[in-house]
Amino acid sequence: MSTGPDTIEALMDALLGLPGISFRKMFGEYALFLDAKVVALICDDTLYVKPTPGALALVTAPVMAPPYPGAKDHICLE
Repeated sequence: MSTGPDTIEALMDALLGLPGISFRKMFGEYALFLDAKVVALICDDTLYVKPTPGALALVTAPVMAPPYPGAKDHICLE
């Protein structure tokens, strides 16, 4: 299953007003960039944020899961 266009459109609407945010289709799914660095992946209609110290400080009791088989765990935001 891949990410639907409605999911990407909703995320773009919510985030594109922020400086430095962009999206790019990669390997059939999407990457979310902040200042040209990948900070999250959108796979199967789910947002997976890289578990940086800053991101982990913002999420209470994060649910961790890999965005694709064989990947390291990310913060999973459904």
